[in-house]
Amino acid sequence: MSEIELIRRLIETKVEFVVVGGFAAITHGATRLTQDLDVCASFSEENLERLLAALSGIHPHFRAPARRPLPQRAQELAGYRNLYLETDLGDLDLLGEISGLGPYEVVRSRAVTVSLWGLPVPVLEIDALIEAKRALGRAKDLDVVQELEAVRAKLRGR
Repeated sequence: MSEIELIRRLIETKVEFVVVGGFAAITHGATRLTQDLDVCASFSEENLERLLAALSGIHPHFRAPARRPLPQRAQELAGYRNLYLETDLGDLDLLGEISGLGPYEVVRSRAVTVSLWGLPVPVLEIDALIEAKRALGRAKDLDVVQELEAVRAKLRGR
């Protein structure tokens, strides 16, 4: 998967988003592998238009149930809260809110901007990521919580 290219496309088209999930954990120093890029995004019509522009040419389609193509008009996406997509560059999960934190606006307020590949990338801060992973409560998320807590303690000199 080319996270770099997906993120670059989102930034270049000015999509309002924050990197969350496994890739955010890796950004903070976790050693996990991830199979997709998870982002929390605004689902406003304007932002969905920018998202469609970002995905242009990389054949986005829904992963389930029928792998149907993504509509090409923002109005057709207005009722969605999350989009789970496959593209030529890999899987992209777009989430309108994050468990334990809330909607995009709250998530954005808990983001930090980091430089990745020379790009300014908004990433969920480590404390918020720990809260979100803990709220999910799945075994794999709780494993990440333990690792992120260890990373945080090391960063804070404990």
